[in-house]
Amino acid sequence: MDPDAVAKAFVEHYYTTFDANRGGLANLYQEGSMLTFEGQKVQGSQSIVSKLTSLPFQQCQHSITTVDCQPSGPAGGMLVFVSGNLQLVGEQHALNFSQMFHLMPTPQGSFYVLNDIFRLNYA
Repeated sequence: MDPDAVAKAFVEHYYTTFDANRGGLANLYQEGSMLTFEGQKVQGSQSIVSKLTSLPFQQCQHSITTVDCQPSGPAGGMLVFVSGNLQLVGEQHALNFSQMFHLMPTPQGSFYVLNDIFRLNYA
């Protein structure tokens, strides 16, 4: 398993799903998962999806600039760090963002998001 390929596939799936149907992200999280979104901590799959679906915009488009990953610990986890741009409908300028995911393997051979930290980057 190539960690870079896994990270790239995860990032593509995550942001495609986020942009099309945020509610579809629920299966990527578990009850022990935690999201920190602009400093606000939320725990559990349903609470995380509620936070993401209640954001003050309905449509957006992520454009990914970089994806970096590292293996994390003996359990087979992976850290994935993403930077890119977020274009909101009706806004002239895109917003820069950074997001970090700590992915953990599932018994079925896939991964889930244990930790997710999102920040807008203001210039």
